Amino acid sequence: MAKELGFGILGAGMIAPFHAKSIQASRGGRLVAFCDTTKERVEKMAGEYGVRAYLSLDEMLKDPEIHVVNICLPNHLHHAAVIRCAAAGRHALTEKPPAMTLRETDDMIAACAKAKVKFGCTVQCRVRAAIRAVREAVLEGRFGKLLHADAYMKWHRTTEYYHSEAWRSTRKSGAGVTVQHAFHYIDLLQHLMGPARRVQARMSNLAHPSVRLEDTLLAFVDFQNGAQGVVQASTALWPGTDIRIEVNGMDGTAIVVGEKMTTWKFRDERPEDEAIRRLGDASQATAASGPTALGFADHSVVIQDLIDAIHADREVIIPVASVRPTLEMVLAMYQSAAKNAPVDLPVQDDESIWEM
Repeated sequence: MAKELGFGILGAGMIAPFHAKSIQASRGGRLVAFCDTTKERVEKMAGEYGVRAYLSLDEMLKDPEIHVVNICLPNHLHHAAVIRCAAAGRHALTEKPPAMTLRETDDMIAACAKAKVKFGCTVQCRVRAAIRAVREAVLEGRFGKLLHADAYMKWHRTTEYYHSEAWRSTRKSGAGVTVQHAFHYIDLLQHLMGPARRVQARMSNLAHPSVRLEDTLLAFVDFQNGAQGVVQASTALWPGTDIRIEVNGMDGTAIVVGEKMTTWKFRDERPEDEAIRRLGDASQATAASGPTALGFADHSVVIQDLIDAIHADREVIIPVASVRPTLEMVLAMYQSAAKNAPVDLPVQDDESIWEM
């Protein structure tokens, strides 16, 4: 029987319970501890799950029962945490975005490779059955020439959400709608279509005047494969509706709303198409109306895969290297909005984009 793997969750904030429930539901994983610098918060969370509480990462990394660290910190803190986990020989699973710069992302990838530990990212929307079907059809060439791929995220977040923690209203911490919320769906476009060649973006604040960051993004994308696309993302639009991902080619169209396949039409109809049209659950919440209005099934897939990958000594289902092009697209969007001009990829890090 494979050795049980102990998990420590770094960060006892809003997303931590989704990781905790996924670990508890896994085969071969055990939740050992939470770690957070806020004593009251970490003790409360640890008490709810019946596990240990640590006030520093260094302290948690001394625990011999912890083999994997799930990094659920504010976005600007991911890099330092992953580097320390790798140095301690612990596998790491980080929330998105992997880091705030390409340099930091490359540092983390190199550190984990050197330490021979697994390093994954929870852009968990990739594992939804409907998205997997779309990607398989893209890889098979079933769409024919790819023409368009679009992401529409019309969500609602209250002003109180942005003020609930200091980092959520600080662009330098990675709190804008582009890098914090829309990252998942920009990633889906990159995952399905490949890297971008050029982006042009406009960012604005439509409904949260007390917060100095963008709550709305409009972007045009030219992909390296010749297709084009649109990203429309906002947290200003009450009451919030499910995300919508569309892929159009010369020979087919697929549309996913939330996690449900709503359109699946191809010139070459196949016997399996009727089952594919039924993929997903339209009643499953996907965070449109609030940050915790979603299930943990997608996180569970990513975490179970990490456990299996460690035992089999293979690559994880979402390696951070595969998410780097998404971060590059996001950085290009910020640069484009700052310059009010199109930006060609690849880009260099420009940390002035986080000043606002």
